[in-house]
Amino acid sequence: MRYRLVVFDMDGTILDTLEDLTDSVNYALGCLGFPVRSKQEVCGFVGNGIRKLIERAVPKGTEKVLTDRVYQMFREYYREHCAEKTQPYSGILPLLEELQRAGCKTAVVSNKADFAVQELCSRYFDGLFDTAVGEREGILRKPAPDSVYEVLRRLGVAKEEAVYIGDSDVDIETARNVGMDEIAVEWGFRTREFLEEKGAKRIVSLPAQIAEIVLRGK
Repeated sequence: MRYRLVVFDMDGTILDTLEDLTDSVNYALGCLGFPVRSKQEVCGFVGNGIRKLIERAVPKGTEKVLTDRVYQMFREYYREHCAEKTQPYSGILPLLEELQRAGCKTAVVSNKADFAVQELCSRYFDGLFDTAVGEREGILRKPAPDSVYEVLRRLGVAKEEAVYIGDSDVDIETARNVGMDEIAVEWGFRTREFLEEKGAKRIVSLPAQIAEIVLRGK
């Protein structure tokens, strides 16, 4: 086994959450009479946490007090509707099951609100992750390394024995800030060309390729 721990991003890496994110953003925007956003626009807004998502989604120049209202409405709506259209990407469940059988530890580190991370892990991946960490007060969001350090501490694994899996420039930068290996996936919210431009050293097109790298060192 090449790595003892595999740390996964959530949105665009293990789960296709874009439909529910778009619906929730547009519900919150519509409550204040703001123009709604397309799925493609929302795809470009995600990656740096839900506060930044909302700041990007509201019209340019929106007052902070109104942005705050949209943010709160999004959180309330998404809490209740985060799993209506969301689904694991094809091949993710078999990958996690194979890693578990091999004795490899797995974790999630996401900039998604922690309540949603815990709910979605429980709903779609019950028993398949050793730990999961979402956005919380007092913890710096990715690409800061804090949440990954927390996972390494919890599971007692050195960064040299772990690999980070993600679909965005934020994930690439996070792995670099921790000083750990990273693998980028091309089935998520960013294109292969984008990932290459951001310096991804290794890009996979299928989840099964992750098992080949992690377990068999290919």
